[in-house]
Amino acid sequence: MLKQLLAKKAPQAEPDDAHGPALRRTLGPWGLTALGIGAVIGGGIFVITGVAAADHAGPAIILSFILAAICSLFTALCYAEFASMIPISGSAYSYAYATLGEGAAWFIGWNLVLEYGVSASAVAVSWTGYFVSLLDHVGIHIPPALTNAPLDYVDGHLVPTGALFNMPAVGITLALTWLCYVGIKESTGINMAMVALKVALILIVIIVGAQHIDTANWHPFIPENQGGFKYGWSGVLRGAALVFFAYIGFEATSTAAQESKNPQRDMPIGTLASLAICTVLYIAMAAVLTGLVPFAQLGTDEPVVTAIRSHPELGWLRGVVEVGALIGLSSVVLVMIIAQPRIFMIMGRDGLLPKVFTTIHPKYRTPHLNTVITGVGIAILAAVFPLNILGDLVSMGTLVAFCAVCGGVLILRFTAPELPRTFRVPWVWFTCIAGIVSCIGLLCFMNWYNWALMGVWTVVGMALYAAYGYRHSRLRHQA
Repeated sequence: MLKQLLAKKAPQAEPDDAHGPALRRTLGPWGLTALGIGAVIGGGIFVITGVAAADHAGPAIILSFILAAICSLFTALCYAEFASMIPISGSAYSYAYATLGEGAAWFIGWNLVLEYGVSASAVAVSWTGYFVSLLDHVGIHIPPALTNAPLDYVDGHLVPTGALFNMPAVGITLALTWLCYVGIKESTGINMAMVALKVALILIVIIVGAQHIDTANWHPFIPENQGGFKYGWSGVLRGAALVFFAYIGFEATSTAAQESKNPQRDMPIGTLASLAICTVLYIAMAAVLTGLVPFAQLGTDEPVVTAIRSHPELGWLRGVVEVGALIGLSSVVLVMIIAQPRIFMIMGRDGLLPKVFTTIHPKYRTPHLNTVITGVGIAILAAVFPLNILGDLVSMGTLVAFCAVCGGVLILRFTAPELPRTFRVPWVWFTCIAGIVSCIGLLCFMNWYNWALMGVWTVVGMALYAAYGYRHSRLRHQA
């Protein structure tokens, strides 16, 4: 079994028609960049920023965003090299299979379910909060029993809330699932429109809000530590671990490699451009929010709305923020529903998942069954569980995947130096090692229960691999 766990797949793309109908190549650099921005800008600006500032970093949440961006940059450079060298739709899963072996690839692929599937559920739950706020703003009220999860996580225990299910989260998830079902061109076109609109709305908030900043709210910039991860430099680092969630998704471009017109050229552009644009917007928004109100007031489900409410003269901005949040969060869910089915598709082609996951729709050229499975799964999680459960695992699974990508680039530089690379990581030893160290550093600032949940998730995943993937692996039957 150990030999198979270490078995590696050839680091090259398979022909598009090797397993039936090919995916449709329609995406250029702008489409891929929009895909990355669509995946990144959402929960970070509209939800996580306020909590991280109020509970951990204070105004120094700006530093937290910078630290998380540096960690993401090291990884983004490694993703860019891999994407130009192995242009298939498996993201970190395919990269791990080519460098670390089948066992590590399964582990990474299983963690990508956290990144794309579970994070989409968390964002859909956040979407409900802004949707309800917008309806309340115009005098429409939905019963709380239909806008909250029936379960909550309190003091380490699941407790019933009396609610039925989160109806808005289910509705937006299923609507976006249908859009992804009918075609990558249609779904990415809608995503580009949503990205353009939400970036414009965010810029309006930044420009208008900057004119009402009270610089006294930035002092002290790093509040005195009150024990543990509450303020001080330890709080800044804990904040970086939290807002890292905000950067999750920039590598979603790599899952659309087989739908890119020129992946060797366009994938690095899409990955790095989306990360750069989102980093600038995050830092600007964090500065504006902490300048509008004292940071301790931002620990709400709607921190941007909270900051605007403190300035009556900005009341007209509330509607803009709520619409922008709904668009931003919708595009995140959309991109995650695009990404996850393509991971399943590649894993199915490798034999690690049943063949049903490899099916391509003959007309729409999308992994339609995977899309339905992913969308329904996300909808169920969003309907039943609250945000504080869904968000716990996502960052950890992503950080583990990022470590594998950084390590994989170094490995292939030695084991396959002859492979063509249209993009090469600069200062490869420094960049890759810095990426691994920074990801491990952020992992060290996760709470103990995150590690416990991660352990349970890993055990479940390895049990599934032992029950199916190990016996049906294509590499096993080719040996």
